[in-house]
Amino acid sequence: MIGSGIFTVIGTAMAGQKFDTPEVSNTPLIHYLLTHTAMAGRPGAGPALALSLVLVAIVCVFTGLCYAELASMIPIAGSAYTYTYATLGELVAWIIGWDLILEYAFSNMSVSVGFAAHIEALLEWFGIHPPLRWISPAYLPTGLQDFAGKDLYAPGWHFGFNIPAFLVVMLLTVILVRGIRESARTNNILVLIKMVAILAFIFAAASFIKPVYWHPFMPNGWTGMLSGGSIIFFTYIGFDSVSTAAEECRKPQRDLPIGILATLVACTLLYGGVATCLSGIVPWNSIMGDAAPVVNALKRLSTQPGGGPLRWVELIVLIGAMLGMISSILVFQLGQARVWFAMSRDGLLPKVFGKIHVKFRTPAVATWVAGFVVGVPAGLLDIGTVSNLSNIGTLFAFVLVSIAVMILRYREPARPRSFRAPLGPVFPVLSIIFCIVLMMGLEVLTWTAFFIWLFVGLLIYFFYSRHRSEFAGMR
Repeated sequence: MIGSGIFTVIGTAMAGQKFDTPEVSNTPLIHYLLTHTAMAGRPGAGPALALSLVLVAIVCVFTGLCYAELASMIPIAGSAYTYTYATLGELVAWIIGWDLILEYAFSNMSVSVGFAAHIEALLEWFGIHPPLRWISPAYLPTGLQDFAGKDLYAPGWHFGFNIPAFLVVMLLTVILVRGIRESARTNNILVLIKMVAILAFIFAAASFIKPVYWHPFMPNGWTGMLSGGSIIFFTYIGFDSVSTAAEECRKPQRDLPIGILATLVACTLLYGGVATCLSGIVPWNSIMGDAAPVVNALKRLSTQPGGGPLRWVELIVLIGAMLGMISSILVFQLGQARVWFAMSRDGLLPKVFGKIHVKFRTPAVATWVAGFVVGVPAGLLDIGTVSNLSNIGTLFAFVLVSIAVMILRYREPARPRSFRAPLGPVFPVLSIIFCIVLMMGLEVLTWTAFFIWLFVGLLIYFFYSRHRSEFAGMR
């Protein structure tokens, strides 16, 4: 469980975003609620991103154990949608399913934009320089600068389209339509490759660290650290897959917490190493808006005296990161299509999304819809914008899962559970509180877009899904 976000969104989490004028929409919600003042963009964590990672890991412990308890009550593998549909009913399942569509879609948009930035870096490694307008997002809220700080694009919209981000999604969509199965062995190999890329960067960058870049350590205070945590949370998306293994454990009450804690500790140490080294080799505010900050930092170092060998380290990191991103896009596109398919099967979405390909026996319509829903925005939007909505969607899903655990303990205390989160209601309550705190580190604009998404989803449910679901005839 090594997230591809450590190669992509770490730049946004560390440097934040900066705009010309203060606006409420671009201000973290918690800052606005406490001070009633607007900010000129979201503050980054700076070198303190290492502490943000620890905060996020603690949140993931609480949510992971709650997710494990909910999953252990259902004797089948599935997503949060499956579990809540079987335990809490249709409306809650609809909300989580609609939320999962948001999470999966914007997660893959983020990874796709990062993949495109790494493709650009790979082409430049071989001396190929494609036209900038066809390898950059059309929307650049903080503009685009080269390594010397020269403006290439002014902030805002420009004529262009991120073709690599679009193409990688559509090519993988074709593969998914033709049929592909998840392989534990393949996933393990790809995780190992990502670990090698991370360790290669850490060991290569360690000798180029300049401690002066770590001062001040918290340039934007606690608001910056929380905001950075709200963004870097993206790197932990997918950790909940570990928590669904309760049925496979011999002693789930003992083994599952150990597995979740060990996974999160290992990830946090690796991520913390990347954050510490990255903030020590380049000024933290110089990677703002960079969707490939790790490889671009190596590229800068390779031009310095004694930095020649880093070109090969850059290539290793590039290949490792790109392979990891391809696997992430595949898994999340597969997951998104499954959610569309499952909701269609239950009557909550039109039956066309549950249509199976005659030859390949895959949910082709759902897969193609998921492909275009991700591919087109990935060609238009920057990584900071798309990762925000992915994070708020995921955190909200975890809040609902934690609430579901508490409700089911009250409603069905005798229901068999192979795992129960310890300390009574403490873990679910802490999970809810910490997830909401991380959500409040996101901007007001992200919250607004999220509530609009939920509102549209509820309209669809009450005016369409509720009357066509498998339970419609029982009302």
